[in-house]
Order: sequence, then C-alpha cells, then structure tokens
Amino acid sequence: MPDPERTADLTDLDLYRDGFPHAVFTTLRRDEPVRWQPFPTGFPGEHDPGFWVLSRYEDIQAANRDPELFSAHDGPQLSHQPGIAGSMLVSMDGPDHSRLRRLISAGFTPRMVRALDEQARAWAGAIVDRALEHGRLDFVSEIAYQLPMNMIADIVGIPIADREHVFSVTNQFLLASDSSSGTPPADPGAAQAEMFAYAHELGVAKRAHPSDDVWTLLCTVAVEADDGTTTTLNELELDLFFMLLTVAGSETTRNAISIGLMTLLEHPDQLARMRSEPATMRDAVEEILRWSSPVGYFARRATRDTEIRGVPIAAGDRVTLWYPSGNRDEEVFDDPFRFDITRSPNLHLAFGGGGPHYCLGANLARREITILFEELFARVRHIEQTGPPVYSALTIENPILVALTSLPVELS
Repeated sequence: MPDPERTADLTDLDLYRDGFPHAVFTTLRRDEPVRWQPFPTGFPGEHDPGFWVLSRYEDIQAANRDPELFSAHDGPQLSHQPGIAGSMLVSMDGPDHSRLRRLISAGFTPRMVRALDEQARAWAGAIVDRALEHGRLDFVSEIAYQLPMNMIADIVGIPIADREHVFSVTNQFLLASDSSSGTPPADPGAAQAEMFAYAHELGVAKRAHPSDDVWTLLCTVAVEADDGTTTTLNELELDLFFMLLTVAGSETTRNAISIGLMTLLEHPDQLARMRSEPATMRDAVEEILRWSSPVGYFARRATRDTEIRGVPIAAGDRVTLWYPSGNRDEEVFDDPFRFDITRSPNLHLAFGGGGPHYCLGANLARREITILFEELFARVRHIEQTGPPVYSALTIENPILVALTSLPVELS
C-alpha cells in the first residue's frame, strides 16, 4: 500500500487542522526531500501548475540565501498577485530590495527601538492585569493577540479608537478562506483595499501633522541609494508595508506566543524551570520560535535551470521553503521533537535562515515574546488550559498557512 504520508497533498487544508503535519514532513525529509507538488485539477485561484517542496534545513537555508538563483520577485505566496510583484519588501531582489530595506530600517532609530521596548513592557503588564480580572479566558484573543496588535499599531501610529476595527479587517483578510474559522465570510480583495485606503489616509495625516512615531519617520525619511541619489518611500511602498506590518507583524508573533504557552503547559517541568531560572528566557524564546515556526513557507522562483540533491529544477519553476520542516530536521537538531528551553545552539529557520530577506522584525518579535512571558510569570502564579486548542488553516496560498486561533485557559 502507498505511504499516505509520502503521498499527502500539501494543498489539502485538512492536513493543517491540528497544526503543521510534522509526520508528513518527516517522511519527505527521509524519502523525498525535493518533491514536486501539483495543484489538483480545478484548484481555485491563479497559480502555477505546481511547486517544488524543500523540506531539508540545508536546502531551505541555501535557497533562502541565494536570491540570484531563487528570486522573491513574485512574492512569498503561491497565488499570483501581480500587484505586489517587485513592489513589496518581501517581493523584491537586488538593489530595489536593498533600497527599501535601508529606508525602513532608517525609521527604527535606536531611540525609537528603546521607546518600543518600554511600550511593549507597559502594554504586556496592562494586558495581563486585565486578563487576570476575567480569570477564565481565551489566551489567543485576550493576551497573545493584544500585544503584537498594539505594538504594530504604536509603530504606525494607529489611534487607539481605530485599532479593533483595523485589525478585525486584517483578521477577516486572513481567515476569509477557512470555512471552519467561525469568522463571517469576507472578500479578501475588499479587505485589502480597505487596509490600503486606511494606510494612505494615515500617511497623509502623518505628513500634515507629524507625530513621534515610526510611521511619521517612514513617511518622511530619505536615504542615499546605491547610485548616490536621495530616495524616499513612495505611496505604494508605504501602503504595502502597512499591510505587511499589520498582517505578518501581528499574526506571526501572536502564533509564537500562543503556541509557546500551550507547549509550556504540555511540559510543566520546562515551565517551572523557565519561571524559576530567568536566565533561561533567552534560549527559551529561541526554542519557542523553533517549535512554533510561525511562517509555514516562503515561495521563490528559479531564475535558471538548476538542481537540488540531483533533482532537476527548471527555470521559472516555483520553489517553496518549508520552515517548520527545516526546524525539525534530524540532521541539524539533536532529538528535534523534544521541546527543550535550554537547547543551544539553536539556529532555527523561524526568521528565514539568513540572507538578504532575513526578517526585518525578528528582534522586535523576540522582544515581544520575551516581555510578554516575563510579565505573565511575574503576575500569574497558576495557568491551566481548560479546553482544546483550535487551529485555522489559512489556505495553501498564504505563507503563514496555520494559525492557532483559540486556547482557553484559566489564570490566577
């Protein structure tokens, strides 16, 4: 009989109802580390006929670090979205990518980074205190979601009164494809247009009335390009970066925090050690990131004929880098299915494995996870999971792919 894990269809959302299908990835790493996955006949949307699946750490990292051979121009998603091709930070290569990255980095001055750290501490304390008033609650929506949402909103200067609406639109955009999510059906295009419109209005307001926030700097910052000219962010670049921040910046950190707590509750010895030995926090956060792998994959396009492990890849083929699989690779991690908050070294791929597209928000995400758990442990003596977790599969065309959307807990 054929091995169901080797023949599993990675486009089938049922594979992801309980998180990433690690048994499938383990089989692929062993038997078929470079595998062609066709889209089934009649699969909705605009996309290539199929895509290559890289499941080994070494291959994922190498492709991630070689944008000349594996271009990001078409974006990290598997669907065809010509509107973002070559226009978004995650869909640029070469000088264009360097220029945009330099401009965005210029907005995160050392003073702004220190201010964000202070804001994260204040938000985390207030969020946990408010949760304690309820006792029984959903950890995802009432704690894990709140910190990155408010931090991203602080970065772009979204007024507090607008935040719930802006991020509800973001949530509709993410969950529109999952009929089991319980979220009312939404038109992803309409949600995206609403986010663009809000970003545009926000940029106009920041230029007219500058504030002491990162978005004001991004709307006005100018840096020297490689050719010696002065460059700024144009309207489309600002709009697209706004969407990237609100969608990827909040969702991925929320997933890491939520899955991190759930995993700690499943390993009470690790939780107790993390509480009693603050020095373990740094390594614990890295293990949480490895274990949760908040991004499922990034897609690239081969710019010329090549081969990986002897398998020919044709110019123009879509190639996907599966980070959750790389983060469980037996050739790299000792006992990879053991959750160990003291694991070191821990060179996981949660932020892409290096190269020019290494996640610009990696340090902010690390700080948010660290601060949230520090404030949680300082204020809460007892945490108990009171029901099963709920996952949403966001569609194979969304690189995040899997989201933990509910984790009922009781705090005291």
